[in-house]
Amino acid sequence: MQQYVVYTRVSTEDQGRSGLGLEAQERDIAVYLETFSIVPYEIVGRFCDVQSGGSDGRPELQAALTLVRRTGAELLVAKLDRLSRKVSLIATLMDDPKVKLRVAQMPHADKFQLHIYAALAEQERDFISARTKAALREAKARGTKLGGLRDKTMKRNDAIQTKARAEADKLMTIIGPMREAGRNLSQIADALGKMDVATSRGGQWTAKQVSRVIERAT
Repeated sequence: MQQYVVYTRVSTEDQGRSGLGLEAQERDIAVYLETFSIVPYEIVGRFCDVQSGGSDGRPELQAALTLVRRTGAELLVAKLDRLSRKVSLIATLMDDPKVKLRVAQMPHADKFQLHIYAALAEQERDFISARTKAALREAKARGTKLGGLRDKTMKRNDAIQTKARAEADKLMTIIGPMREAGRNLSQIADALGKMDVATSRGGQWTAKQVSRVIERAT
């Protein structure tokens, strides 16, 4: 039987208390288990840290890894950055012969692919940080009040999220009945394509896109 040790992480105590972020991770993990996992499977342990991804000293992660090494189960996380934002830590875990890693959002990725993804994600974060700092310096030089700049950005992001949720709610009138009928994400994606239902960007439906719609609507 396939065994998993589930690990989740949120960044602040507020997120830990309110459940923000945890629900999305649990949904991704549930989608993986329902759609992509070998069956039958068993969850032999669940662990959750309320701590920054840049910190290596996370007690729940260490406990999860101990159980993985002892049982031979796979460590299952929703996203790679929930495990760590450091390529060095991810690389160390991948080099450990007693640690098997599975990422719900990348169900078919092997260790090499996950390592490449982690390195690219780290580069992207570094670039975004540098770009943000440069934009703030330029705004300050022009005499722009930085608080006002952030407010405009937040309002724009809120508008984008509101639109996305409205589109998701509309799509759920079609997706919801199919989910209740027991269809998995891939089957729903195929059905939406056959019905000529357009995605937000006009592309073809995938199981991942269906999962995102469900997440936004819940």
